Amino acid sequence: MTQEERELRRQQRERKRESEKNVKEAGRGPLDVPFLLLTLLLTIVGLIMLFSASFPMAYYETGNPAHYLIRQGVFAILGLVVMFLVGRINYERYRAFSRILLLASIALLILVLIPGVGHKSHGATRWLGFGELFTFQPSEIAKVGVILYFADSISKKRDRMETFSYGILPYAVILGLIAGLMMLEPHFSGTVLILGVGAVMMFAGGIRLVWVGAGAGVAGTVIWAYLTGKISYNAKRIQIWQDPLNPQWIRDEGYQIRQSLLAIGSGGLLGVGFGQSRQKFLYLPERHNDFIFSIICEELGLIGATLIMAIFALLIIRGYWIALHARDRFGALLAIGVTTQIALQVFLNIAVVSNLIPNTGISLPFFSYGGTALVIQLAEMGLILSVSRQMPA
Repeated sequence: MTQEERELRRQQRERKRESEKNVKEAGRGPLDVPFLLLTLLLTIVGLIMLFSASFPMAYYETGNPAHYLIRQGVFAILGLVVMFLVGRINYERYRAFSRILLLASIALLILVLIPGVGHKSHGATRWLGFGELFTFQPSEIAKVGVILYFADSISKKRDRMETFSYGILPYAVILGLIAGLMMLEPHFSGTVLILGVGAVMMFAGGIRLVWVGAGAGVAGTVIWAYLTGKISYNAKRIQIWQDPLNPQWIRDEGYQIRQSLLAIGSGGLLGVGFGQSRQKFLYLPERHNDFIFSIICEELGLIGATLIMAIFALLIIRGYWIALHARDRFGALLAIGVTTQIALQVFLNIAVVSNLIPNTGISLPFFSYGGTALVIQLAEMGLILSVSRQMPA
């Protein structure tokens, strides 16, 4: 080995050590305080509203009005611990788990479809677990898997994202596979959510605008066919959405959305008062879950509901701000993916309970009852906080 080669290798080792040192030091910055406070505020307000919405059902089922609050509170504490732990770790380390998590989520989506394995509720098979003790939706893990894998893969391609074979095809195959599995459950809103997140991350990654237009055209066509009944998937939900007060189904499939609209309308401008909802007394189904925003509107009125939506909006804006100021491409895509997921999920939930779109069954982040979902959401907030710690000064 010549002197020049030895010197070159020495310089490469020095650069590698310097790079590792910079990455290690970059993980020691402060958490983004505004994003952290907004997350904590939504978690606390979510627990308060969950207690208000759930105590009649909890008392009726268990004799303990705080049953759902206690269970959700335990998961909230666990989730906050996970959030801080995830936020303290250098987000570059999560690259190693992206492929594993994506493959594991696909395997779980297949597993939930096996007869006798997946748990069925309200005509859909979306859950795995052990009875009432512990259940979770594999689609929640699939969201994180898609975000991590797409952020890792897209961040390495740069200019190659403009080509079809590198920038479109592999991601379209992944999204198509996951969407197909979720539609078999069926889980239409979850499918829309994952497709939307994937599309936004591909756009942020630099795919050509012509592919963006083509994708928007295909999505628009599918939505049009779904809303006009060209696609036969649950056509009755479309009829109920178009005419929710029709006496033909007002006491069966249309009952839930009718009660939701009654709750929203009863709230008026200022609401009937915290804890004073009437619909939560076993009238509105899923009052503490997918339709908790209806109880929020009834008790807190338009002003209170608008304030909660404003907090969500501030969280989403801050998430995108962190993405814009991220240290590298991977961090930016990670923050974009998580923030887009929260934004779409909040929009879809509020759109469903207000009958803006057909009822598809989707929870409201930080508010709806569901321990594992809350832990995963807080872990995702930890990912953004990890990105925020490494923003350039």
